[in-house]
Amino acid sequence: MTLSQTTELLKKTPLYERHVACGAKMVDFAGWLMPVYYTGIIAEHRWTRQSCGVFDVSHLGEFHVKGPGAFEFLQGRLTNDLNPLKNGRILYNLLCDERGFVLDDLLVYQNEKDDYTMIVNAANLAQDFEAFTKVVPPTVILKDQSEETACVAVQGPKSEEILERLFGFKLKALGYYSFKTEIFKSKPLWISRSGYTGEDGFEIFSDNTRIIPIWDRLIREGKKAGAMPVGLGARNTLRLEAGNALYGNDVDASTTPLEAGLGWAVSFDKGEFVGRESLLRQKELGVRKQLVGFKMLDKPIAREHYAIVQSGKKIGRVTSGSFGPSAGCNIGLGYVEKAAAVVGTPLEIEIHGKLVKAQIVKRPFVGLKHKR
Repeated sequence: MTLSQTTELLKKTPLYERHVACGAKMVDFAGWLMPVYYTGIIAEHRWTRQSCGVFDVSHLGEFHVKGPGAFEFLQGRLTNDLNPLKNGRILYNLLCDERGFVLDDLLVYQNEKDDYTMIVNAANLAQDFEAFTKVVPPTVILKDQSEETACVAVQGPKSEEILERLFGFKLKALGYYSFKTEIFKSKPLWISRSGYTGEDGFEIFSDNTRIIPIWDRLIREGKKAGAMPVGLGARNTLRLEAGNALYGNDVDASTTPLEAGLGWAVSFDKGEFVGRESLLRQKELGVRKQLVGFKMLDKPIAREHYAIVQSGKKIGRVTSGSFGPSAGCNIGLGYVEKAAAVVGTPLEIEIHGKLVKAQIVKRPFVGLKHKR
């Protein structure tokens, strides 16, 4: 199969032509043809931190769950407690199997009681939908709205100002992990104060047709105000500096929330949910490995799967690694034996047959700027 034939098999977001016109480097990401960068990863990373980056994240999946019993259905299938959630608020959550392993991490948006939208990872969309479909009660309607929904993330310190100026949205009172409805081209859309970068920012959910003029206005008219398109490459370095785990790298179906440092998203007190007994047993016995952040003390970058060594013994593996443009050094995430998972612990990373010095540090690697 030729490269062009392979490319033809990949899905494209409604903004694909816009990315090509902007000169983006397009790559395969979870079966989607997505922009990895436009001008350069480091430049786009720094621009987002100081001004405003615009990201196409339309590859994400959206499930609508509605009907009598929808609350109980999700409460029994997800790890975090939906009880504190109010209309217009968002909750980070985890989908686990019976053994407590993480099948996906996702966001739950509460429209009203018994009316929710879930945002799931693109690579896990089909398996997630199947997992929910197998146990959905007859009173609950579960619909995959991914094909008809697009999303643009607007991140950075100038994001609120730019969105209010260009679209007239009223965002100052919108809290972190909250969302509201705004009108664009005579129809409603969603805008949430959320993101993956560690910066203040927003995510706009729209139908496939209107997302194009939204993007155009942000890129063309927003340029003078400080907005620029940013690819998935910078999104990755931004989330890594923010200490956010990436599903498929730092969390997957071989790890539990407790190992990944996501115990805060597991509510043992809410009652039964899938994986509860296994996770409760692990909590009582203690984990054997723990996800940690580290910085390199020498030049090389630690990449995924590299061995983490202590006193000549392999004690873990790297799951993510990159240069952190804002942190000013090479950083990473990885799993190590529980006894070694202490801030300040010296490590070595095996890179091309050589041991390179590193040290466990606190996450995040930079200060978070979410509006609370």
